Amino acid sequence: MRKIKVLLADDHKMIRAGLRLVLEQQPDVTVAGEADDGRQAVALAQELKPDVVVLDIGMPSLNGIEAALQIKQALPETAIVMLSMHSDEGYILRALRAGAAGYILKDSAEADLVGAVRAVADGKSFFSPKVSRILLEDYMRKLRKTGGQGAALAWRTIIGKISAAVDWRD
Repeated sequence: MRKIKVLLADDHKMIRAGLRLVLEQQPDVTVAGEADDGRQAVALAQELKPDVVVLDIGMPSLNGIEAALQIKQALPETAIVMLSMHSDEGYILRALRAGAAGYILKDSAEADLVGAVRAVADGKSFFSPKVSRILLEDYMRKLRKTGGQGAALAWRTIIGKISAAVDWRD
C-alpha cells in the first residue's frame, strides 16, 4: 500500500495536533512534518517533498496563498489542500489560482480532511460542500451573464475538477 506523505501547516498548534490525529488514524497516510508559518511550510516542503501539503490560509510570515504559490513553483507535483475559516469566493478563487487542488473549511475539516488528502494525492480536486456550492453559484452567475455561450464545455471542465468525493447533501 502506497503511503501518502503529508505536511501540515497552521499557526495554531492545537489545530495541527487535531489534523495530525485524524490523519494518523489512516493506514495510507503519514504526517511527515509540521510548520507553524508560511515560510517554514515552504522550506519543509522543499526538504521533505510531500505528496500533499495542507495549508492554513491565514498564517504569519507568509500567508497560505503565497506559500502555495512558492511550493507549486518548486514542487509542481505536490498537491495543495487549503484549510480556511473563510468561505467567501475571493479567498477560494485566489487559492485555486495559487495552485490549490482542494479547499476545506475548518468547521468541516474533521469530516473532509482525509477525503481531501486522498483525492488530491490521486490528482483530483476536493472541496468542502459549502465551497462546492459557492463555486457552482459562481459558475451559474457567469453562465447567466454570458447567455450560455460555451456553457457545456465550461461545465464539463468544472465538473471534471470537482472530486467525486464531494458530498452535495450538506
